[in-house]
Amino acid sequence: MPTKELSSAELHLWNIVENNPDKIAKMSIVKLSQFANVSTATIVRTMQKMGYSGYTSYREALKLKSKSNSTFAVLNEADDKIRSVITKNEIEMNNTLHNLNYSTIEDSISMTKQAKIVYLFARGLSESIAHEMMVKLQLTGKYCEFHSDPNIIMTIANKLNRDALAIFITLNGETDELVKAAKTLRKNDIPILTFTTNPAGSILTSSTLSFIGYKSKTNYFPEYEVRSRLPLQIMTRIFCDAYSVRTNFFKAN
Repeated sequence: MPTKELSSAELHLWNIVENNPDKIAKMSIVKLSQFANVSTATIVRTMQKMGYSGYTSYREALKLKSKSNSTFAVLNEADDKIRSVITKNEIEMNNTLHNLNYSTIEDSISMTKQAKIVYLFARGLSESIAHEMMVKLQLTGKYCEFHSDPNIIMTIANKLNRDALAIFITLNGETDELVKAAKTLRKNDIPILTFTTNPAGSILTSSTLSFIGYKSKTNYFPEYEVRSRLPLQIMTRIFCDAYSVRTNFFKAN
């Protein structure tokens, strides 16, 4: 995942890379440097900011998703603009999966199992994800509540006991009422599990455990806060499925 904002040259390069995945997979770093009219140092620095060890690791990742394995056959028929849309989502998914930590999954499951009650908090477009997560946990027998109203969130944050678990689902980790509620819960020693895509989000300083997904720099609705929640959906789905397995709710044949 990116650790710093991209410079104008790096953003220029990344847009070229996202829009030409098939070409890039066959290019050496020197060829890409000439193709994008940037230095090789800029290429390496950009790839590192976007979550790869360097250009080689990024190109290898592209090769694994090439036409030959038919992972996304629709890419073969799409024009460059539609291909970039599909690739954006593929990159978000793959990088989010790459960011998953096995110990975090296991520890978060244990923390959820131990809690007598689970409270889920989310705002905006993340609310539907929290609602789905609540339903799945309830199906396993876990008592859960979901709240999105700012006043109710703060009221509950001030009343929770230590046998409860708070789960926050927030794309940027900066939603004011969620950050304030998390600080209150932290002060009262309430365990907090957070799902976000911002590794520098303010809410993380109060979180006990966190899942951090990958969010693409590209936003097709730049004037509105309607960014894709795909990384959050992937992480919460994996958590719920893993919880079902570990609690023996799901029994394989």
